[in-house]
Amino acid sequence: MLLSKSCTCIDPFFGLVIVLLVSLASHTSSSTEHEKSSLLQFLAGLSRDGGLTVSWQHNTDCCTWKGITCNQDRKVTDVLLASQGLEGFISPFLGNLTGLLHINLSRNSLSGGLPLKLVSSSSILVIDVSFNRLTGGLSELPSSTPPQPLQVLNISSNLFTGRFPSTIWEVMKSLVSLNASTNSFTGQIPTTPCVTAPSFAVLELSFNQLSGNIPQGLSNCSMLKLLSVGYNNLSGYLPDELFNVSSLEHLSLHSNWLEGDLNGISKLTNLVTLDLGGNEFIGNIPESIGDLKRLEEQGQLHKPAQTKKK
Repeated sequence: MLLSKSCTCIDPFFGLVIVLLVSLASHTSSSTEHEKSSLLQFLAGLSRDGGLTVSWQHNTDCCTWKGITCNQDRKVTDVLLASQGLEGFISPFLGNLTGLLHINLSRNSLSGGLPLKLVSSSSILVIDVSFNRLTGGLSELPSSTPPQPLQVLNISSNLFTGRFPSTIWEVMKSLVSLNASTNSFTGQIPTTPCVTAPSFAVLELSFNQLSGNIPQGLSNCSMLKLLSVGYNNLSGYLPDELFNVSSLEHLSLHSNWLEGDLNGISKLTNLVTLDLGGNEFIGNIPESIGDLKRLEEQGQLHKPAQTKKK
C-alpha cells in the first residue's frame, strides 16, 4: 500500500484575509500609540495633574483613561477635563490628535498661552478653556491656512491681552460662537466673523478694554442672536445698521460711553433681553419699545457719574 504524504494547503483568499487583518491590527496599534504619546506629552506639561497619572498609565489603553473618549477607529475624539485641579500649560501636542473634536479644559488653573496648533486644528469643533489663567494674545494664522472647522471658541475668564487678530477669523468659516469675555482685550470689536462665517450667532466680549464705536459691520451678522459688549470703553452713537440685525435676541451694552437716542430699537422685534444701562444715551426709552412682544428683561437707560475705565 502506498501512503500518500499529507499536504497542508492554505486557501489563497484565506491567506489574503490574514494579511489584511495583521496589517489592520498593526495600523490600529501604531495609531493608538500615537494618540497615547500626544496625551502623555500634555500630562508632562502639568505641574499638578489632579490625579490623572493614576488613570493615564503608559501600559494601558488610552481610550480608557479618565476624561478621554475614542471613536471606533481608536482615535481620541474628546478630551474633557473640566474642574480637575490642573495646573501647568496646555501642550501643543494635543493638536496632534487628528480625530479630536471637543476639548474642555475649563475651570482649572492652567497658565501660559493657547497653542495656535489647537485653534488651527483641522478637526476640532469645540474649544473651551474658560476660567483659567491663560495669558498673552491670540496669534495670527498664516495667510495660506485653509478653512477651519472650529464652531465654538470659549476663552472667557482668563488673562488674555492684545487685539483680535484678523486672520484668525478669516479662516473660521464654521464659527458659531465666540466668548472672550472677562479678559483684557483691547482694540475694536471684531466684525470679520460676520462676513466669513454665515452661521455666526454669539459674540460675547463683555468685561474687556475694547474701545471705539459699535461697528457698522455687525449688520452683516444676519444670524446673530447674542451681542454682549458691556463693561468696555466703547463710545459714540449706535449705528442705524445695528437695528437691522433683526435676529438679535439678547443685547447688552451696559457700562460704556455710548450716546445718542434709541429710536430704532423697536426694529429688533426678536429681543428677549435688553441692557443699555450705564451709558450716556439721551432722552427716555421710546414708547415703541412696547412693540417688542418677546422682551422679558430690560436694564436701566442712564448711568450714574463715573470715571472712564483705563
